[in-house]
Amino acid sequence: MKVVQFMMILMFTVVIHTVDSLSYALRLGGLRSRRITLALSLSGLLVLVSRTSNIAQSPMVGSMVDHALDSAAFRLEPRLHGIIAAATVGTLLAMLMFPSAARLCSRMVVHLEAAGSIPKMAKNLLSWAKWKNGLTYFKRPTFRMMRSLFEGPLPRRLMALNIAITAIYTVGVLSALYAAYLWPAFRLTASTSSGLINGVATILLTLLIDPRIALLSDQALRGETGLEKVNRVFGLLMVSRLLGTLLAQLLLVPCAYWIGWLIG
Repeated sequence: MKVVQFMMILMFTVVIHTVDSLSYALRLGGLRSRRITLALSLSGLLVLVSRTSNIAQSPMVGSMVDHALDSAAFRLEPRLHGIIAAATVGTLLAMLMFPSAARLCSRMVVHLEAAGSIPKMAKNLLSWAKWKNGLTYFKRPTFRMMRSLFEGPLPRRLMALNIAITAIYTVGVLSALYAAYLWPAFRLTASTSSGLINGVATILLTLLIDPRIALLSDQALRGETGLEKVNRVFGLLMVSRLLGTLLAQLLLVPCAYWIGWLIG
């Protein structure tokens, strides 16, 4: 496998995890502008970017297994750990962008309401004046912001669940591909078995995380909870996502062997 191709895989991984993590900023921007439904409709743009990157990345990641099976000199496991490290970089990048992204998202929601559609909003945002004005919304993250997240009681259960879910999602497809390499006789079955891992994360996310975030958002809209609390919880969720990508490094091989045990 060429170095350029592997670098493209890392780049797409960074984009995917940056965009997925910034979904918290979009939701917070909707709460600040009190237009949460419009903000959620804009999440389709994030999903489009993430899935497009995923579509472009998947064949290249799959080809790594073929190269590893064809050449004993090709070491697959270190490259898979490198992809997980790129996920950590993407999440960290999203954390650095979060203060600016939340402010920009609140303005984008207002622009969407005025334009009436995403294509028209995109056309309006092409003007240089809009871009110049957008630069005023950039905010540099500080260590004080990070310290403020850990002042007071922490939602430990929510953070622990988010760490586990992020780790599982990060490692699901990669562990399935590694299992395909370890059990070449069942590689087609193994490479399509990521759902065995990601399914657990989907259940936990649907039952335990999403309802908590939705409840917190509704309480903020009704004025029962301050935006400062929402901002802190979303910040802690991003921290837990970062920790989840680090935990994924430890889960890569065990999850691959678990898939191998199931299919073998």
